[in-house]
Amino acid sequence: MPELSVIVHGPNTQDHLTGLLDSLAAHPLPDIEVIVAAVGDWARETAERHTPDLQVLPLPDGTCDAEARAAGAARATGRWLHFVHAKDGLPAGAPRTVAERAAELPDTVDVLLLDHVRSTWRACGLPSPDGPLLARAGRADLTLDDCVPLLRLTPLLGTRAIRAGFWRAHEQHLHTDDEAFAAYAVLLLADRVACLPHPAYEDRRLRPASLPPVTPEQRYALVDRYERLLDLTRDRPAAQAVLYDVMVRDCLRTFARGGMPEEVAREFFRRASLAALRRRPETYRRPAGLEGIRRSLLEEGAYGRYRAFQAANRTRRAARSAVRTRKRQVGAKLRDHQYRRALNRPVDPHLAVFAAYWNRGVACNPAAIAAKLAELAPQIHPVWVVTADNAALLPPGTDHVVPGTRRYWEVLATAKYLVNNVNFPNEVVKRPDAVHLQTHHGTPLKRMGLDQMRFPAAAQGLDFQALLERVDKWDYSVSANSHTTRMWERAYPSRFVSLDHGYPRNDVYYTAGADHVRAVRDRLGIAPGRRAVLYAPTHRDYEAGWTPRLDLAALADRLGEDTVLLVRGHYFYDSAVSPLTGLRRTGRIVDVSSYDPVEDLCLAADALVTDYSSIMFDYANLDRPLVVYADDWETYRTTRGVYFDLMAEPPGAVARTQEELAEIFTTDAWRDEGAAKARAAFRRRFCEYDDGRAAERVVRRVFLGQDEEQLPPVLPIEERTPAPTPQEATA
Repeated sequence: MPELSVIVHGPNTQDHLTGLLDSLAAHPLPDIEVIVAAVGDWARETAERHTPDLQVLPLPDGTCDAEARAAGAARATGRWLHFVHAKDGLPAGAPRTVAERAAELPDTVDVLLLDHVRSTWRACGLPSPDGPLLARAGRADLTLDDCVPLLRLTPLLGTRAIRAGFWRAHEQHLHTDDEAFAAYAVLLLADRVACLPHPAYEDRRLRPASLPPVTPEQRYALVDRYERLLDLTRDRPAAQAVLYDVMVRDCLRTFARGGMPEEVAREFFRRASLAALRRRPETYRRPAGLEGIRRSLLEEGAYGRYRAFQAANRTRRAARSAVRTRKRQVGAKLRDHQYRRALNRPVDPHLAVFAAYWNRGVACNPAAIAAKLAELAPQIHPVWVVTADNAALLPPGTDHVVPGTRRYWEVLATAKYLVNNVNFPNEVVKRPDAVHLQTHHGTPLKRMGLDQMRFPAAAQGLDFQALLERVDKWDYSVSANSHTTRMWERAYPSRFVSLDHGYPRNDVYYTAGADHVRAVRDRLGIAPGRRAVLYAPTHRDYEAGWTPRLDLAALADRLGEDTVLLVRGHYFYDSAVSPLTGLRRTGRIVDVSSYDPVEDLCLAADALVTDYSSIMFDYANLDRPLVVYADDWETYRTTRGVYFDLMAEPPGAVARTQEELAEIFTTDAWRDEGAAKARAAFRRRFCEYDDGRAAERVVRRVFLGQDEEQLPPVLPIEERTPAPTPQEATA
């Protein structure tokens, strides 16, 4: 019996079925069977091109979704069923991920909830809002009453893997063309559910203009759907309250955005009003503010007053928007005037402006360069660009400016040197006698710059013409290795000079001594002799927020009392509530997401676990064990794009599941001979120019104007001595 039956069903709408089946046939797996309930001749012909890798079940044109699902389920032999509509997709590696998670679950679990990505006719791979909710539910199986917020998940049947026995026992309730009803119903009928907070489905929204018009009956069916679902919540007050709230929100949103004819809108409002009154739980309390007013008018059936309320809101929003626009225009004129005046002043040869990570503070390569500049060229005065929120965190005495202020524009206009690890704003003018130094902030595994154009999830919101205009201002681009040099020249085609000097932020990996290592571990509370494992995952463009891809509490239990997990979330998620909040504080899991600098964390760690983060290239300088946790490599590679196959050229051991990761660290696999050989090859390739003197070379070349021949030569890798390991530091 296969673990999972993937049931693809429906017609080959706009030929999306072809790509879906191509992806499934490209990676057949022994524990997964694929059944195509092909509706119509085109779908059948498309599916038959992929036999014998999948089974084809031809169905007549016009067969509804419910009948197609039923036919596929009847043919399936898997323990779990995953229904995939022919118009939708599956991220690379998703069937394997679902099958592995399902294999862990007992027969008491009926539904496995999955995260998803969204695609439209404009873009693909956009994150869903469901990831954080799934992550908060955790990995343990639970009843819906234990976690009723799961009813707020996007109602897609494709984001529910369903135990085959459960499906067959309840098929009469789930036999419907209303996919959203079926998606909610499997949750309400399930005894226990489990979660997989990683994208394993692609919801593809077709262009509305290509679809038949929505009929009045289809509008009214939305209200009927929730009334039927609420019938399933009798004697379950918590689920009833959440589902009622979902119903009211959905009805109001549909009414506001539906574009219905007047008579249809009036009747829809009437039906929604009756349902809101009839189904309102006794303990229900309307929210405050405008949303509360909307709900009150709905319950009253006050159609005319609701329309007037909508019109008043539109007028108020338009007025506020006009005021904001006017303020922006006035501010822009003032800023432009101040900046233009400052541009008429001479360039100050002793002024340098530094910024890092979108003005987060003193960090990364710019910080290392500024420190070396103070030593070798103290006559040059550094000014840091820092947001108002981060200014309080600066080291004492740091001269800084806040973006948008008068002095901010003055220093940008008059500084001889502008140093950043990202780009300065588009408005910054490149003066002929100013020097722009781009330091970057990592070695590229993922596609960057113009290479992102083929990957919509990564490219969303990017203006590539504006990017090139910013790149054209660079005079110098810092590189840590020849791979990076080549990729920057490809991703950012311009006339800048590549400085193959190493990353200044990595100097500390060769200059830090035992005292430094001991001091950092003391600050983190890591006792001598305990193994510290740093877990530092990267950002994913297809996730709405940071979802730890490991059950950290379970991993800490497995690794034992002598191991401390240092967990660092990506800086993109600074403003979000940390998913680490609430983990038990045993001293074995430490959230270091806000700890700076990250180089100190690397010095304190006995080993690094990461996925696709550029921290692996930096950490390799220490010649300490590196483990790659790549549970979604296929998805990441397909969605984000990569420059090389990390699975074929890893820096050490590779784990694809949490069990494999735990096995690596409970044996010697994390530091055995095979891991050491892989790390050595990785270091030779990616630590090419890092030897502890990168910042000196950059300062001498850019700020002191020395020729390449005058710079300290790069020390061969076999002659370098990294900072002592924690074990060596306590010896």
